[in-house]
Parts: sequence; structure tokens; C-alpha cells
Amino acid sequence: MKIVVKKKLWKYLFWLGPFLIAVGLTVGLVSEQWGLITLAFLITGIVISGLGIIWQSYQSSWWKRRSTQAGTNALVATLAVLAILGLINFLGTRYHLRADLTESQLFTLAPQSRELVRVLPQPVKVWVFDINQNPQDRELLENYQRQSSKFQFEYIDPQARPGLAEKFGVKDYGEVYLESGDKRQLVQTVNQNERLSEIRLTSRLQQLTSSTTAKAYLLQGHGERQLSAGKGAISQAVQGLGDKNFTTSPLNLGETAKVPQDASVVIVAGPKRGLFEGEVKALQEYLNRGGNLLLMIDPNTDPKVDSLLQEWGVRLDNRLAVDISGESVVGLGPAAPLVTEYGEHPITKDFGNGNSFYPIARPLEITSVPGVEATPLLRTKPYPSSWAESDLQTEKLEFNEGKDLKGPLTLGVALSRKQSPKSASTPQPTPTPSPLPSPTTQSKASPTPPASPAPTPSPTPSSQTATESRLVVLGNSDFATDGLFQQQLNGDVFLNSVTWLSQQDQQPLSIRPKEPKNRRITLTTTQGNLLILSSLLLLPLIGFAIALIIWWKRR
Repeated sequence: MKIVVKKKLWKYLFWLGPFLIAVGLTVGLVSEQWGLITLAFLITGIVISGLGIIWQSYQSSWWKRRSTQAGTNALVATLAVLAILGLINFLGTRYHLRADLTESQLFTLAPQSRELVRVLPQPVKVWVFDINQNPQDRELLENYQRQSSKFQFEYIDPQARPGLAEKFGVKDYGEVYLESGDKRQLVQTVNQNERLSEIRLTSRLQQLTSSTTAKAYLLQGHGERQLSAGKGAISQAVQGLGDKNFTTSPLNLGETAKVPQDASVVIVAGPKRGLFEGEVKALQEYLNRGGNLLLMIDPNTDPKVDSLLQEWGVRLDNRLAVDISGESVVGLGPAAPLVTEYGEHPITKDFGNGNSFYPIARPLEITSVPGVEATPLLRTKPYPSSWAESDLQTEKLEFNEGKDLKGPLTLGVALSRKQSPKSASTPQPTPTPSPLPSPTTQSKASPTPPASPAPTPSPTPSSQTATESRLVVLGNSDFATDGLFQQQLNGDVFLNSVTWLSQQDQQPLSIRPKEPKNRRITLTTTQGNLLILSSLLLLPLIGFAIALIIWWKRR
């Protein structure tokens, strides 16, 4: 009688285990909190169920049966598969592993975008005021969000939340805003014809999170490129500098006779007339006190900056760069060299084998100068694809031995020069010997121009802190003009050069996201008809004939 009672007791206790497990799972799933009470139910139920199974197998030798062992093996295998699938799903939700198999990496952010988002100093949120969520735009925003938890985005219906729309000043559907702290900025307005742009979003993100602005001065007064929109202007380049948080202003050294103290970089874009000697000296003094200069000099011009370039080991070649390899690709003729080879430098480090072209360019000759580090940026293809043509009047371009220069040609170079401790320290002891430097610099400057960099004629606060001067020389300015600026990597060469020159190392350099390549096949009418006949008639007949032959052989 006692044995029967014990068996019934264990039977009831065995069913209590699954009941407690079900209670624990229900509590945890409903409350979404796996606290102490939930875990107590689960653990108690598992222990009771396990003891019940052990007791049952002991009483009836259940575990020794072949059917029990086979069933147990199947159960263990099933649980193992479920556990593996659960682990894969857990890892998949927590860690994102994506592979972009497109040739031009269409669904991958540019390296500069990823770098900028990963080092965000504070949380940033993108507000998209639109009813419809375009899959392409959402995919781009999710790519940003994967880089950092500080980047968030949200779609808002302006009519459903009018207060928030009024806060941002929303006027139409599709407006996209960036918000960081108390700062807000309009990115763009998206619609069916214009999707969210990575270029604009990264540029606005950089502006919003950057606490400093750099001042870029563009030299005027010698026939340089026009800054406002017009034929041969560089208004798009100026707008690009604004997008990268630069403040731009024109500079006429004939009026000021000195580069302003707040200049992060001075840009000389395609002067057609020569600079005055005093203007060249002003640029030399600016470089000597740690300044940064971008020279874009076209052929058939003489800006009178040879004395400045000589100090850096650069000479402007008066010949014309010719490249016959890219004539059919670029469509601008052999006088527009196509460059796909770039130097190992921060300006061009992410260019790979991308294209940039320079209509009517002149080569540069680089010689070694002590204390100056020079890196060629742009190189044409080797001869016979390119050479420097000396006869600019001929209609038939051909290489002439002894007169022309064989390629590869250098069309751009980046140079840096460390400031000596002596020049950096001379402004400090000004209280007593201040009358002496002025006359000595004047007397030495006129007879021997190359010696002028040694004494610093105007001690300024910037000269005390600057440790390096930077210079970029390009043998062309057409590549940065409106229309050509947005082609291929042309705009990136300009923007990256200015960014590197400004010595703002915390700012990412520019490179445009890759665009899909045109893989369309253009067929004539005859080719199209042939393709239709072969796919609808010829191929089915071939398949039918093969099937008939196989049937006949088996018969």
C-alpha cells in the first residue's frame, strides 16, 4: 500500500515540473523581464522534471530499453539543432555581417563617412519628414547607424506631429534635418527624382559636429578664375569648400600687401597675368610663418612665382601635357590627360585607380631640396601614351626626340617643410632687439630674394605656433571649373588638397561614393531580332531535337 502511494506521489510531482516550467516561460515572455521569480519557477520545474525522469527510469529500467535510448538520441539531436539555430539568430541580431558583392561597392559607405560616424563626439539624429519610407534612403541611414550607436534616425509624418514639424520649420514633405544638441541643419529635400545623398549627409554631419571653421582666401586681381557662377568659374569648388566647413573670401594682395593672420590656406586658381614682386614676397612670408598655399597654374601663363617655387624645388614646364590613351574615353582630345595613377599621400590615399582628367595641363619638374618633403600626386601614363609637347602650334601631335619629354609626367605635387626652431623663436625676444630685424630684412630682401625666407619680417602669433608649411602645385586649373568639378575625382583632388593644406587633420578628406557602372548592351535592330528568334525558336528546337534523339536511342 505504501509503495502504491509513493508511486502516485512521484507521478504528481513529475507533472508539477513541466507545469512550473510553463509558468516561468509565460511570466518571462509576458513581462519581458527574466527576474528572480521567473528564474525560480524555471529552475524548480527543471529540477523536479529531472528527478521524476531519473526515478521513473530507476523503477522500470526504462533507460536500458533500446527504444528509450533511440528516442533520447533523437531528442538530444533535435535540441542541439534548435540550440545552434537559436545561437545563430542571437548572433545575427547582435552582430551585423554584411557582404557587398557589387563591383563598385554601391551599398557600402565611403571610408570617410564611416570614419566620421565612428568618432562622433555627441549623439546625432536624422529626422526625415515624410510619409513614405523609401527603401534606398532607409538602407543608407541604416548603414550610417551600423557604424555608431550615437547615430539615430526617425521618419516623421508632419501632419501627425505638427509641433515637431514647426520646431524644425518644415515647409514640405521630404525635408531631411540633422540634429545634434541644440544645433539643427537642413540636409536636403528628397522626392521621387532625388534620393538621399551620402555626400550631402556626410558634409552636413561634418559641419554640424565640427567646432572649428577654416578660412580659405582665393587670390584675385591677376585674371584668376571667377568665384561666382559663370563661364570658366569655380563656383562649384567654392560651394564644395563651404560644405566642408570652410569660410571663403577673395584676397587682393595689391591692396593689403600681406596675407591675413586668420588664413588657413591661400588658393591661387589659374592666374593669367603675373603677380607683382611684393605679392610674391607676401606669399613667401606667409609660407615662412607656417602658411599653406595651393597653386593651380595653367600652361601659356607666367604668374612670376618662379622664385617662390625654386625654394621648394618645383619648376613649371612650359610644354603641354599630351595623353592619347584617354582620348576616346574622356572625349576631350589628347590635350586632356587622363590620370589613374596617384601618389601615396593623404590627398590621394583612397583614390585607387579612379579617373581624373586635366584639360590643357603643364608638367612639373621636381628636384630635391633639403628640408622639403615632396610627393608627386598626379602622374600620366608612360610613353608612348603620354608626353610633353613643345610645339603648341602644330595640328598633328607627335613625339619629337630632343624637344619633347617622354611620359610619365607629373601634373601635381604636394610639398611640406618643417619650420626651423630659429624661425619659430625669433618673434619671442622682440622687446629689446625689435629695431634691428626690420632694417636687416629690408636690406637683404632686395638684392638676394632667395635669402628672404631666413629672417621673418613680421613676427606674428601664428608664426610662433606653426611647425610646418605646406604647398600643393597643380599644372592645371580647368579641372576645378564648373561642370568639370563634379566629374569623376576632379572635385576630390581640389577639396582634398585644400583640406590637407589647412592642416585640419581631424577632418576626413573627401571622396565621392561610387556610382553604378553602366552595363547596358546596345543592340541594333538586326541583332535584337536575331536574339529574339534564337531565344524563342532556335533554343527550344535544339532542346526538342536532343530529347527526340535520346528517346530514339532508348527505344
